[in-house]
Amino acid sequence: MKVLRYSITIILAAFITVSAVKAQSISAWKIKDVVQYMNNSDSVLVVNFWATFCKPCIEEIPYIESISKKYKDQKVKVLLISVDIPGFFPGKVESFVKKNNYASQVVWLNESNADYFCPKIDKKWSGVIPATVIINTKTGYKKFIEEQMEPKQFEAELKKALGI
Repeated sequence: MKVLRYSITIILAAFITVSAVKAQSISAWKIKDVVQYMNNSDSVLVVNFWATFCKPCIEEIPYIESISKKYKDQKVKVLLISVDIPGFFPGKVESFVKKNNYASQVVWLNESNADYFCPKIDKKWSGVIPATVIINTKTGYKKFIEEQMEPKQFEAELKKALGI
């Protein structure tokens, strides 16, 4: 019986360790940080603006992650940028990301003036979410989408950015 208890203890300790390593801490970024990250990326970059209360956002994140993962050998990275209200950061955003097991890097946008930060991403952005920018700085490709994408639409846009 001691061996069984010991084995269960080891398995639980290993699970807790793996879970703790997997959980990510969410950083607060200003729009200048986002723009700098986008401009300096050496990968094809998918930047998705979302919020925990946005149903279309939450529906598209899983397939953005899974489709992007198919192309990881071609240096595709996903950055999920939460535009949740300040009261949701960090607690609600971090617990939401953990609960949904998001694998991509997640940051919270520490900005409150959409009239200021939206045009820095795209001059046509009205502030509606979900909003996604797909960028390949090596080729100059940039596509901005201000709506929930269907999986086929997203994959087609990603392939364009990759030159496929």
